Amino acid sequence: MYPDHTHHPPAERTIEVHHPTPLPPAAVTPMPVVPVQPGTVPAVASIVLPDGRVVTGYAIEHPQPAPVAAPPAVSRAAVNVALGGVGFLAVCGGLLLLTSFIAALTAFITQLIILAAVVFGGWIAVQVLGASSHQAGTTVHIRKAVIKRNHFHG
Repeated sequence: MYPDHTHHPPAERTIEVHHPTPLPPAAVTPMPVVPVQPGTVPAVASIVLPDGRVVTGYAIEHPQPAPVAAPPAVSRAAVNVALGGVGFLAVCGGLLLLTSFIAALTAFITQLIILAAVVFGGWIAVQVLGASSHQAGTTVHIRKAVIKRNHFHG
């Protein structure tokens, strides 16, 4: 076995040297890569170079510019202001209903307190005035008296 690990002596080997042939620079602008939709296979194109070589690859379609969207008829700021106004009116209406409810509840509670005071006051009056007629004690009859010179004649 030889030092280069072959079975041939060094004189019998032939050396082949390959030199790449440079391609002339093309004056072509690079095209952007276009994404391919899934399920579709792009067409394959072949180009014959002047020296007879054939280059095969996928055809790249030129990207289309995105269509320019027309500006909306109403600006977003105007829409936001209008929506804010509608929300403000809804809140004001709710606050008006809330204050009306609180005022009605206050009036109802006030009427309940007045009714309780009248009923309780009437009960107390009946207890005080009615108890004096049923009370047992001394009855005093006042007769017509004649008072002469600081003397009582009865």
